[in-house]
Amino acid sequence: QVQLVESGGGLVSAGGSLRLSCAASGRSFSIHRVGWFRQAPGKGREFVSGIGWSGGLTTYADSAKGRFTISRDNAKITTYLQMNSLKPEDTAVYYCAIKTSAFAQYDYWGHGTQVTVSS
Repeated sequence: QVQLVESGGGLVSAGGSLRLSCAASGRSFSIHRVGWFRQAPGKGREFVSGIGWSGGLTTYADSAKGRFTISRDNAKITTYLQMNSLKPEDTAVYYCAIKTSAFAQYDYWGHGTQVTVSS
């Protein structure tokens, strides 16, 4: 089993920044890719950003490009999402998830961390 724990959420004013962390733990697991997703009230879950664990290839949703930066620390098995220039529409619960192989869906998910951006 793999456990993912997100942290770093909170309340911030528009234009502010937050850095989310996602720490992975467990026995005998591998990570192919880590993704960040978010779900706003009354909306479906949407992809925000992803990073390949070995090569570091990053992808971003259009809403995140230029404002968010994903990174990873392989030694700490932790992924980060630096979010700058936050907007009220970024308010959501943010989840991290991992793919354990290239052919898998995101098969392990964290419980999420709340990000609230006030106008």
